[in-house]
Amino acid sequence: MVSKYRSRNVPMSVRRATFTDIPFIMRTERLEGYEALVGRWEEARHMATLADSRYAYFVAEGDTTPLGFAILCGWASPEHSTLVQRVAVAEPGRGLGTAMMRTVVDRAFTATAVHRLGISCFPDNIRARRTYEAVGFVAEGVARSSTFFRGQHRDMLVLSLLRPEWDTQARGRLKAPSVS
Repeated sequence: MVSKYRSRNVPMSVRRATFTDIPFIMRTERLEGYEALVGRWEEARHMATLADSRYAYFVAEGDTTPLGFAILCGWASPEHSTLVQRVAVAEPGRGLGTAMMRTVVDRAFTATAVHRLGISCFPDNIRARRTYEAVGFVAEGVARSSTFFRGQHRDMLVLSLLRPEWDTQARGRLKAPSVS
């Protein structure tokens, strides 16, 4: 299933990733500045994770050009809780991340029985926080020293979107304008 969306006049579709998308994902993770914000994996880890049914990889495309990716953990989990583990776009600042995230969030809630969709970012990653809040995530608080990243214990800002909140948002987006 491919979901269509439009971002600042850039047509975009989001689809499940395949093994042939791993080189793009790895290139994107390795863009300047991303190591400090997104992290990066080696090919073997991406291959194993993509093959694991507990994960869902998504790639956003404009025409046939890949624009970004998202990795979700706990896909269709029996606990009804899924974590957006990694998100990155090849060209930040164009609104593509927001459009891609909105589509990925919609896919998670329509394709699974997820009740809580979680995501986290470093508290100083303002661009990510704005993107997540723009698609409906709510900040829950800071998990102090909860991750060991690049040799340091780092705080993480924890955000979530619950199904009732998403239902309300989805109805608002899909509601047809009234005709008088």
